[in-house]
Amino acid sequence: MTDTSGSVTASLPIRTDMDLAWVRQHVRQAAAGLGFGLVDQTKLVTAASELARNTLVHGGGGQVESTVLGAGAARGLRLTFSDEGPGIPDVERALGDGYTSGGGLGLGLGGARRLVHEFSIDSRPGEGTAVTVVCWTAGAPRQREESR
Repeated sequence: MTDTSGSVTASLPIRTDMDLAWVRQHVRQAAAGLGFGLVDQTKLVTAASELARNTLVHGGGGQVESTVLGAGAARGLRLTFSDEGPGIPDVERALGDGYTSGGGLGLGLGGARRLVHEFSIDSRPGEGTAVTVVCWTAGAPRQREESR
């Protein structure tokens, strides 16, 4: 992962549909405050919305931690969505387009991964899932990192 310094600036519960709206609002405000352009704000909010919904629907609820990052002059936002749900039995399959466990279009995790600069997922059946995404402001060094 990118060498950064940062501390958790917010920890928000994800337990109800109303919490999903709060997560989206927080992410938009944080991204705007860091100087993200409208397109990058929208990409990050879209990814966050999908991941928050997965946390609620598939993980039974959980939380998101939001962390402001700095790497030199670059600024970024790291979001970690975590739950203690059933986990994802086959992460590779779940990341593929067309896979759905809920009757949707099957673009959720893979789509979220394409909208951010860094993406990692740690899922253990019976223990839960943590998905971490990072987006950097325009002009920051972009790095695609994925780990599982």
